[in-house]
Formats: sequence, structure tokens, C-alpha cells
Amino acid sequence: MTTTAPRLGTALGRLLILAAVLLGTLLAGAAPASAHAALTGSNPKDGAVVATAPKEVNLTFSEQVAMSADSIRVLDPAGRRADTGEMRDLCSGSVVRYGVGLRAGLPDGTYTVAWQTVSADSHPISGAFTFSIGAPSATSVALPDQTAGGGLVGALYGIARYLSYAGFAVLVGGGAFVLACWPRGASVRPVQQTVVRGWLTLTGATLVMLLLRNPYTGSGELSDAFDLAGLKAVLETKTGAALTSRLLLLGAAALFVAVLFGAYARRTDPKEKKDLAFGLGIGGTVVAAGIAGTWALAEHASTGIQPGIAMPVDILHLLAVAAWLGGLTVLLVALYRTPSVERAAVERFSKVAFGSVAVLAATGLYQSWRQVGSWSALTGTRYGQLLLVKIGLMCVLLGIAWISRRWIQRLADPTPAETPDEAEATEATEATEEAEATGATEATDEAEEATEAPDAADPERAAQLARQRAAVATARRKRERDADPERSGLRRSVLTEAAVAVVLLAVTTVLTSTEPGRTEEQAARGTAASGPAAVPDRPVDIRLPFDTGGVDGKGVVRLSLDPGRVGANALHLYVERPNGKPLDVPEIKVALTLEAKDVGPLPVAPDRIQTGHWSASGVQIPMPGEWRIQVTVRTSDIDQTTIDKNVKIG
Repeated sequence: MTTTAPRLGTALGRLLILAAVLLGTLLAGAAPASAHAALTGSNPKDGAVVATAPKEVNLTFSEQVAMSADSIRVLDPAGRRADTGEMRDLCSGSVVRYGVGLRAGLPDGTYTVAWQTVSADSHPISGAFTFSIGAPSATSVALPDQTAGGGLVGALYGIARYLSYAGFAVLVGGGAFVLACWPRGASVRPVQQTVVRGWLTLTGATLVMLLLRNPYTGSGELSDAFDLAGLKAVLETKTGAALTSRLLLLGAAALFVAVLFGAYARRTDPKEKKDLAFGLGIGGTVVAAGIAGTWALAEHASTGIQPGIAMPVDILHLLAVAAWLGGLTVLLVALYRTPSVERAAVERFSKVAFGSVAVLAATGLYQSWRQVGSWSALTGTRYGQLLLVKIGLMCVLLGIAWISRRWIQRLADPTPAETPDEAEATEATEATEEAEATGATEATDEAEEATEAPDAADPERAAQLARQRAAVATARRKRERDADPERSGLRRSVLTEAAVAVVLLAVTTVLTSTEPGRTEEQAARGTAASGPAAVPDRPVDIRLPFDTGGVDGKGVVRLSLDPGRVGANALHLYVERPNGKPLDVPEIKVALTLEAKDVGPLPVAPDRIQTGHWSASGVQIPMPGEWRIQVTVRTSDIDQTTIDKNVKIG
């Protein structure tokens, strides 16, 4: 019989069109929200030049953050702490602002502000910027090249997050598959092993996350995973409480698994089995929802707009993912390891999967509205781009699932299960036939002995016979698979579906640790609204040492730009010898370049006022930004050099 793959129906296309229309409607009318904190402002601003030392440095965030004594550090040009270490809560209403006091009598120079904290949705965030007192100077402080939550610890924590999602899906989805679709699967060993491994994976990943939480949000050093003081601090946080609650709920889940594969699998009375299945269904749903709630209570859903709605929606979303992908995993195991799975069981799972997809579509649209908020964020932010990848994978998964559904309609039920005595006799007969076909007379004798007196064999002979029986059973299962092309087609489509699901789960894991698109846009708007970073309240003064290589070729140019902001400025240059006395030079030229906007170089030809003093009035700075000031000094007819320095101009 020739078997062809079923065609994709029109209903799937209609479902995708409807989902796209709903997504467009939600994104078009989305209102701003906040989650996954971002720095939206600071005082002093990044790159600012202030005349006198401020009393404090404060930072403004888009949402509530968890601050500690070392969350904000201010370092002087030599790398020493310039702050008092006294954290100040300056929050007022919806404004989230924290500050740290500065020491008195700070000298002029460039100061570095390094900050690190944890946002309300459990993700670590960090950053650094500089400001100057009096005038910019050289600084020995090296800005961190690794963001919070990165490095080896961040990679291990990310792997543990992925495994926790995968373990949850297999545990919950596998249990649901057995109870709702294939009760006979409770006594099938490969199914039991799969669900138990899901429980072990989720438990192990949760323990790893609990240990890594301290270095993940702090030092980034793997050795700090065993710091008991750090672990104690983690347990007092919202995320620590969620992970601890998950471990306690996994204890209840272990009891559920034990009853499912123990008492439930051994029940033979239909009424007793039905009653026990009802109890397991209610209890299992409560435990599964509780475990899903540990994610909802500690991550994106717990902060931002409508958390009272977002958290139950997130729980439903996770349960739907588990029912679909976890059930799919157990179905795949059943199709490959136990080909006797009934068509009715596969059809029931198909209905469960369809309901899960409907829940995923509804909850996913709501979550997209909360986390993205606009079309520009959907296409212009990393979160939005990852979401588009996830939507694409979902469409592929739906297409494969539709093909699997069409294979199910062609599926035939396997031969009814044999009794143990019949199975033993059949195995013995098949062993005899197999032995005769290969000329192995010893196997024939052993098979006959197994039929006549199976208990009389010695241990070695019994072990050998057991191996032969296993080989015969494997060969029989392979013949059954090869003889049923519809079942083979279903296995291939389900395997493909599972492979895409693995990639989808990986993208989802990355998505949950990525800053939401609308928060990224909100932070960008806040930065733009705050205006230029540097608006000095006194002239910008810089020193530029030079050496033309000739006689009297060494010296220093002191440049002053007053008032040092957009518009007309007065430029003064003082050329001095190394001993500080004025140096008369034949020519000096200045050029201004704003490379970020491709503006310049704008030439300036200052006039000589007196020995060592040059000046130009009405020097126009057309726009704010980081300008590169180039000064060309000629000390003789052939000796000259060009020196430059970048300055922030507001």
C-alpha cells in the first residue's frame, strides 16, 4: 500500500490569520507598562562636567529594584571609593530613585559610577558611567567588561533555567497524558522512566539555581555558590522563596508520581481506578499549578501592569505548554518503545493538544501586549525579535501537529494484548522459528525447554534464554512497526514536532531572561527626554601636551571653551613651555568634529592676542554630543604636530 503524507487543511490557516489579527489589534492599542528594570536617569548625568562636587549621586529606574549597601559605588580617578556607602531611598510615588552620599572635599577630575542591582522580576542588571568635577581627567578605573548575570555562572544558570522548564513540561505533561489519554501507560516502564526523569531534572535544576543565585546576582564567581551567608541572603529574597516553595511542591509531586505508577497502575477494578484517577487529577492539577506559580510569582508576570491578571495568565500558559509538549514527549516514547499504544489514546491526546494550543494563543497574545506594547518594540528590540522567532516556531509546530492529526485519523489499533501464558508460548514459538531459520539448534532446544519446564533451567541457561526472548521481542516490535505505515508516519511527524519543541523551549527560556521590548523603549525615551548628558556650568578646560620634535618643540596647550555648550562660544588657547612660561609659536589651528553625527571637522582659526595666547570668538557648536577637539601646533617652518581630546558638550 502506498502511503502519502496528508495535506495541510484550511482550518490551520484560518487560526493563524485570526491570531495575527488579534495580535495586531492588541499591539496597536497597547499602553506603556513597566517590568525588567532599566536605568532611566541619573544625577549627575553620564558625561556631565559640574563646577563643584555634588553631595550625592542618585539613579532613577523604570521599576522597583532591590538595593544593597554596595549597589552604587562611586570611584575617584585613582580608583578609590568616593562615596560614603550610605544608601538613600529617594522613591516618591511612581518614581523609583536611589542615591548614595559622596565624601566631602573631593578634588577635580573624572569619577566613575558603577551600579548593580536586581529588578523586581528577578533579573540582575548593572551598568557604569562617568561624570567630572571641574574638568575631565584621566582615570585608572576600568569599567566592567561583563554585565551582571553573565560569564560562566550566567551560562550555568541559563542551562538550569532551561532544564527546569523542560523537566516541568515532562513531569506535568507526562502525568496528564497518562491520566487523561492512556491509563494503561501507568504500568508501561518507559513511560514511568520518562516522567520520573522529568521530576529529577526539575528538582536538580531548581537546586542548582538556588545555589547559583548568589553569584548570579552578585560577584559572578562560581565559588560563591557555596557561600552560606550568600545562600541565606538569597532565601530572604522573592526569588529564593519561590525556588524553596518549588522544592517543597516537588515533594508533593513525588508522592503523586509514586501513587500514579504504583497504586493506580495496579488497580483492576474500573470503579476504584476511576475514583483514584479523579483524586489524582485534582491533586495533580493543584500541585502543577503551584509549581507553575513559582515562576509567575517571581518573574515578569509579578511586576508591571495588571499583575493580578498577569500571574494567573502566566500559570495557565505554563500549564498549557506542559500539557502539549510534555504529553508530546511521552507520546513519542510510547510510539517508539511501546508500539501497542491505542489509537483512542492518541486521539484523546490530539484533543488535549488542540485545547492547549487555544489556551497558548490567548495567553500568549496577552503576554505579548504586556511585554512588547508597540509595533516598533516588536521589530526594533531583542525581546520583540525573539518573540517573532517564537511565533514562527509555533506556526511550524502547529503545521507539523496538523499533519500528525491527519496521520492519527488513518491509524489502526494494534492487535489486542495477549495473556501472559499466550505471550510466553508465542515467544517460545517465535524463538523456535528464529532458531530454525538461523540454524541455531541450541536456541530451539532452549525454547522448547521454556515451553515444557521453564522453571527447570539453571541460572546461566535462564539468563541466556532471557536475552534471546528480549531479542525476539525487539524483532517482533520492529516487524509490527514496519508493517504499519500509518503508525510509522505518525512516529516521524511526532519526532519532528518534538525536535521543533526543543528549539522553541530554548527560545522561550532566553525570552524570559531578556529585557521586555517596551521597557527597553521606555528607557530609551527617558534617556532622550533627559537631554544631552553634559551641560557644564563653567567653561570646559582641557590640557593637551605636545611635542613637535624640534627646538622648543615641547609644551602644553591649555584650551578653554566658554560657556561650553551648544551655540556661540569663546575659545582661548594658552601655549606654555614645560616650565609653565608662555611659548610663542608661529601658528595654531583648531578643528571640531562630532563623529557620531558625521559633523565636521569644523575649522577654527584663532587670532594671536599676545605671546602664548590665542583666541577666537563666536565659535559655533551646532549640536550636543561628544566632540573631538583637534589642535595643530607649529613651532617652526617644518615642525608641527596635531593633538586631540574628546569632550562632552551639551
